[in-house]
Amino acid sequence: MPFPKTWYSQTSLPRETRAELLTDAECDVCIIGAGIAGLTAALELTRRGKRVIVLETHQIGWGASGRNGGVVSPGWAQGTDAIRKKLGLERAKALFQMSVEGLNIVKSNIAELALQGCDPSPGTIQVKRYDDHAAVKNYVESMQRDFGYPLNFLDTEQVRALAHTEKYFQGIEDPQAMHFHPLNYCLGLANAIESAHGRIFEHSKMLAWRPEGAIKTVQTTLASVRCKDLIFCAGGYGGNELQKLSRAYLPIATYVVLTEHLGASIKDILNSSAAFSDDRRASDYYRVVEGDRLLWGGRITTRNEQNEQALASMLKHDMVSVYPQLASAKIELAWSGLMGYSTNKMPNLGLLEPGVWACTSFGGHGLNTGSIGGRVIAEAVCGESDRYQLFKPYLLDWNGGPFGLLAANAIYQSLKVMDFVQERLRNR
Repeated sequence: MPFPKTWYSQTSLPRETRAELLTDAECDVCIIGAGIAGLTAALELTRRGKRVIVLETHQIGWGASGRNGGVVSPGWAQGTDAIRKKLGLERAKALFQMSVEGLNIVKSNIAELALQGCDPSPGTIQVKRYDDHAAVKNYVESMQRDFGYPLNFLDTEQVRALAHTEKYFQGIEDPQAMHFHPLNYCLGLANAIESAHGRIFEHSKMLAWRPEGAIKTVQTTLASVRCKDLIFCAGGYGGNELQKLSRAYLPIATYVVLTEHLGASIKDILNSSAAFSDDRRASDYYRVVEGDRLLWGGRITTRNEQNEQALASMLKHDMVSVYPQLASAKIELAWSGLMGYSTNKMPNLGLLEPGVWACTSFGGHGLNTGSIGGRVIAEAVCGESDRYQLFKPYLLDWNGGPFGLLAANAIYQSLKVMDFVQERLRNR
């Protein structure tokens, strides 16, 4: 299958084609999936001296890891308040600090490995679409008080000085978060893994696996891999070959478009280099790339719409509803991607059976959480920590089977209505 036509693939570093697995192989750890989670796990393991093989169905960064909005920020797909309610403050704090560690993993890898073409840019701003000054300020204060994480409160005047729209009210600025080129990051990690003697095989889909005592055998189309530990890092594009793990999350689609070069008129839209989003259930998220183009993402659906013209029209409508001044702007690229979403909005991360690990379903928040997930599983494989146990309350929640996608779509549509009604009522 060809590499998806995205801004990232058009501006990526040269993508060296890796060989398909053609002959049987042995290793300490076999990793399924060459996205952020799988590559991070592989890098962490090779640094610890493990013999690692990564099997990728398509190409490095082909899935969600290489075609997303490019924003790396703390937190999980599930909100901090919901995690705190389920697990209590202390465990919620531990999980939040791990999510910050995931952000720092990305930053340190870029710096220490001198990864080219990642173009990290600091800062994110999340905005309200209705006036809620007290609630936003309280959240900023609670994150500092309870989680030790500093955020900046922006009032409506400050937000609108940066984002020239009357749709937005208060905002939360996170100077520690960042945005970057995730595909080039994946390609850089792959090179680092191979430099540390790890092996990566593309176009090598896992068809099945079986335990043979302490050894696991992974079967691909043409060959097999025997390993002591097996880590599943496939996300929204994984299938039944993942066995019970495939019944613990759903493939959910999201969409991204890229405008033409807007020239000086970009300043009529944004006067900030930060990445923006709103706080709705399926928010708009966007940032400026190449100095004067908007890379705009949004919406989630259970049916993966892949018609570029339809996607362009759909997201252009969303853009213009926020920024009417974009009415004449042309959309030059449009693409979709599948995220792995569990029903609890937390990753499937942990031990499935002896020597078999899950590190997947990061729910559209995987650039930081997939990074810490890869590290945590690597630590567990090497006997260094049991931090993966923090995720046990979320592991392998059933996805609803044949009714899961229908239920997810119904929930999403109801949440959209709730967002719409809430926004209309509060803005009267």
